[in-house]
Formats: sequence, C-alpha cells, structure tokens
Amino acid sequence: MASQDWFDKDFYKILGVAKDVTEADLKKTYRQLARKYHPDSNPGDAKAETKFKEISEAYSVLSDPKQRKEYDAIRAMGGGARFRAPSGGGPGGASGFEDIFRDLFGGNFGGDSFGGGFGGGGFGFPQGGGFGPTPGSDVTAEVTIDFIDGVRGVTRKLTAPGLEPISFKVPAGVKDGQKIKLRGKGKASLNGGVNGDLIITVHVKPHAVFTREGHNLRVTVPITFTEATLGATIQVPTLGGEPVKLKVAAGTPNGRVLRVKGKGVVTDKHQGDLLATVEIVVPQVLTNKSMDLLRRFEESLPRTDPRADLLNKAGLL
Repeated sequence: MASQDWFDKDFYKILGVAKDVTEADLKKTYRQLARKYHPDSNPGDAKAETKFKEISEAYSVLSDPKQRKEYDAIRAMGGGARFRAPSGGGPGGASGFEDIFRDLFGGNFGGDSFGGGFGGGGFGFPQGGGFGPTPGSDVTAEVTIDFIDGVRGVTRKLTAPGLEPISFKVPAGVKDGQKIKLRGKGKASLNGGVNGDLIITVHVKPHAVFTREGHNLRVTVPITFTEATLGATIQVPTLGGEPVKLKVAAGTPNGRVLRVKGKGVVTDKHQGDLLATVEIVVPQVLTNKSMDLLRRFEESLPRTDPRADLLNKAGLL
C-alpha cells in the first residue's frame, strides 16, 4: 500500500470497532465481515469486492501488534507524517489470514488477486497465490430397503433434489441407519472446485420372521411337546432360500439354540450363521381322552419335583 494510506485511512472505522478492541473481538468482527463481503458470496458485485479489499487491508495492520502500534502512533502524529509500509507475515500478517480464510472458505489463497499481496505494496490478499476454488455442498438423502436386500446387498436408483438420478450399490450386510458416502456426487462447485459428497442414510425394514444379530440371523422355531421329548427332525426356514432340516435331540428343553452354519449374513469378510431357537408349544385344546392319557403318562414318570432345586436354593426346603 502507499505509505500515506496509514494516515488517510481509519482502519478502526472501516472494521467498525473501537480503538481498544481486543485481538479476539477484532478477529471475530473480521470473520463476519469477510464472510459477508467475500467475492465468492457476491459474484459480480464491484462494491462488495471493494469493501472486501478495505476490511482485509485494515485487518492486516490491526491484527499485527507491532504494525498496530506503529499505525496508532502515526495516526496520533497528524498529517504529513512519513513511515514505512507494513511487511506482511507475523501474527496478524499472511499466516493469520491463511488461518481465517482456511476456516471460512477451505481454499488456498493469497497473491495477486484483487490487487496483490499485503506485503508487496498492494492490498487484497496475502502473497502466495490466489483464492483457491471452494468445494461444492454435500447433499443428504435417505433410502428404505427390504430386510433381505440389506442382508444380500442391492443396487438402487436415487433421485435427490438438485442432482441427476444416480445408481448406487448398497453393500451386503448394511445395518439399519448406516450411512453410505458417495464422494463427488453432491452439489457442483461454483468456481471449479471439487464436487460435494452425497451422503445416504439406509433404513432397513424389519422382517416378519428373521432378526439380525451382527452377522448372524435369528429365527424362532415352534416344536411340539412330543418332538422335544422324543426327538425329531424338523424343517427350518432360511432367508430367501430353501428350508433346511435340523435334528432335535430327545429331551430338548425350551429355548435351546440350533446353529446352521453359513446361512446368516455373508460378506467379503464375514460369514454369519442362522441361529434357530426352539419354542415348545403347549396344546391349548385337549379332549377328555388326551387329558386322561396325560395323567396316566405323568403317573408313569419317576416321582420328582422339578422345582425342588429352586426351592432349596431359596432356603424353603
């Protein structure tokens, strides 16, 4: 900048701050103004561009304690003063701008854009290259799939506001609420930067029979009292495939889990199993003959109390 600018321009007024403004408040005010008047936010607006240059010039001086002290002294001297121009860098020079603009706009910046660097006699941006392009915005979307598609994987087509229809793959074993990120499939950048991402939340419908437990599937299989007592071979459903035959051993208690290897969630890295929990079904309707047979059956059994151990541990026997 020209040397006389330090006398001619009231940097405090340009930023709208008091002369005793703290470093933190100065930085906060500048961030707000820079975001408001940045050229990317005001394309083609010459007034905004000029304002952006002015606030950037003011901040470059006031944010550097040494330059701010010199500026205050020169302003207090009155007209006709001679002084040296600021040299960028330092706490509030180029490096300070880089931190702020990286936070604000995420790009690379500096150099000759809008009138050259602060350390080179012009004003506008720090030295080292122009403002870099800013990335496009991310887009979020949701998709709901069937339980079996969540287990096996599926390709779906999605239409999101402002985007072209896109086909994407839902991987096998996806969990309810899991997010899939498609890099570069979000909104396009306004100034040649990379596209944003498309982030899809997957909702998996519950199944009428099966549930998930990690990579295993669970199913409850009813069996009769006779099957549990004498043993039997039963059919157990699998997800989307043919049923399998499982052997129920004689004397199987209610709640025993039978495992079917490899019939769970299968991915490139994992192979889950199908866990079948047996549930003994008690007859709800009995004829006189069946009730008589049950009484005779009970009388034929050795005299034991199935609750004796429970009562003993409770201190009641």
